[in-house]
Amino acid sequence: MTVAPHTGQIVESGRDAPGAPPADTSAEPTRQFIWHGEEDTAAFAQRLAAQPLLANAFVTLHGDLGAGKTTLVRHLLRALGVQGRIKSPTYAVVEPHEAPGISIWHFDFYRFDDPREWEDAGFRDIFANPGLKVAEWPEKAAALTPLADLAIHIEATDDTERKVTLHAPTATGRSLLQAL
Repeated sequence: MTVAPHTGQIVESGRDAPGAPPADTSAEPTRQFIWHGEEDTAAFAQRLAAQPLLANAFVTLHGDLGAGKTTLVRHLLRALGVQGRIKSPTYAVVEPHEAPGISIWHFDFYRFDDPREWEDAGFRDIFANPGLKVAEWPEKAAALTPLADLAIHIEATDDTERKVTLHAPTATGRSLLQAL
């Protein structure tokens, strides 16, 4: 395995090499990146924002406190054209945003305790409508949310470096993953 220069992407050696065993197509597609700083996070957000299928995707963000989930969301929302203050929905649970041609809902389920909150807040209706949904701490509402199109796992390896693993369990997610 090597890290491609200037992209931070981890490249698996031998996968496409002649004579290599065929890829397991039944396995969920994944891709790994190393972000060496916030600039890499912003560059990834720009590439993701450029994908038309993102407009109606459900993206989940996984990682410990301080891993960079909210930082990624802020860069993504800016890349999509969101203007004004972008605040974390930690206490509100969801913050709606509008960008040119796209409705966006940023969820943070960190303080989510009661499944009744899901119904009371109208989250089922939000997920039934078009738009980008991005959720931090999705495991707190996992039984209630649909399957994520793209699950992004962020692990802080030091103060600035992040190991990022993307999982794509749906057709939309696989298309997004291929385009990155």
